[in-house]
Amino acid sequence: MGQLHITGGIVPHGSVKVSGNKNAALPMLSAALLTGDKVTLRNMPDILDVRTMMDIIRALGGKVEFADNVAVIDASTISSGTIPRELCAKARTSILFAAPLTARLGEAKLYPPGGDVIGRRRLDGHFYGLEKLGAKLECSDNAYCFTLPQKKLYGRDLFLDEASVTATEQIMMAAVLAEGHTTLLNAACEPHVVELGEMLNSMGAWISGLGSNTIEIDGVQELHGCDFTIAGDHIEAGSFLALGAALGGELEIQGTLPRHYWMLRRVFERFNIEMTLNADHILLPGGQQLKVKQDFGGHIPVISDGPWPQYPSDMMSCTVVMATQAEGCALFFEKMFESRLYFVDRLIDMGANAIVCDPHRVVISGPSRLHGSVMSSPDIRAGMAMVIAGLCAEGNSIIKSSEIIYRGYANLVEKLQNLGLEVREISQ
Repeated sequence: MGQLHITGGIVPHGSVKVSGNKNAALPMLSAALLTGDKVTLRNMPDILDVRTMMDIIRALGGKVEFADNVAVIDASTISSGTIPRELCAKARTSILFAAPLTARLGEAKLYPPGGDVIGRRRLDGHFYGLEKLGAKLECSDNAYCFTLPQKKLYGRDLFLDEASVTATEQIMMAAVLAEGHTTLLNAACEPHVVELGEMLNSMGAWISGLGSNTIEIDGVQELHGCDFTIAGDHIEAGSFLALGAALGGELEIQGTLPRHYWMLRRVFERFNIEMTLNADHILLPGGQQLKVKQDFGGHIPVISDGPWPQYPSDMMSCTVVMATQAEGCALFFEKMFESRLYFVDRLIDMGANAIVCDPHRVVISGPSRLHGSVMSSPDIRAGMAMVIAGLCAEGNSIIKSSEIIYRGYANLVEKLQNLGLEVREISQ
């Protein structure tokens, strides 16, 4: 178990190059099992969840080489369709091996996936999609066992009851090797879903409609290898933008695509923060004064999340901390996960003026003078939010269980130190 020791009150300056998109990298690693050819993935973030997914591939008999943010996966040697229970428990995205293993080997055995504790996270969409495409699911010994009674998957029309990102990714990976045509309605359209689809197309799949809520897939007999570069992580970039805005710093965020930040910019504008979206970087001017802009008629603004292109749920925690440093009052409405906002209790202990209305809503009034505290990271995004809170606070803060943050943020301490901030890691 590690700890982050943080000294607050320092204004950051400089540039940050964001790592590859975590939420694209993880399903891409599972998609590499859809072919026996080598798959090369560039700009792979060196984070703990990536390492776990690679360990799963090795446990299945595959080979993985990883150096300098380049991963080379050779799944020609996979010999087992069973993922060890302890590896499933380490990552939510372990469930995404179900489709590739079932399609390649005709069977898959997985255990309940782990990941962040941010509320109930349904798997119904995964099971619905795989079963409708022809897989048979049996649950025994607390395991999910998939088989192919008809020896193959068959395309068909599917409608998700929620636009689940991982269910959409699971169904895409199953449908690309299914016989016939699949239409997936109410599909997720987040940037990482689009990227996975683009990777699959580069492997020989026929997928159209990416970026919309209707995805069309024509199954093919086999896929081949590919060499694919993962785009920058828009959540990591947004986290650093929230940090810079909260502290009044001047930052350049490198490795970005403008279309990934349109909604983020709109939300930050509601806090009087301006930024410039360039072709491959974002400029955040320094010295801006955080101030909540009231809605027309003088009403308190509501910052809410939702499926893309609405504000990402993964950005809510860092934005809440940013709001504690803003003049005015805002209501945050977390619609997607009932435990996402529980970390606000730690902010209240630090001096934040916050009212937790219920598991989904919190009112933030600022600006608040935060003071240093000792905290534990409950999940990846709340952990990063606590880092920002510690940097805003007077005095020193300690964040325990820092390895949870490293599941989603690569080289975090080094990146913060390069901005002139006093953050160091100490092993317990």
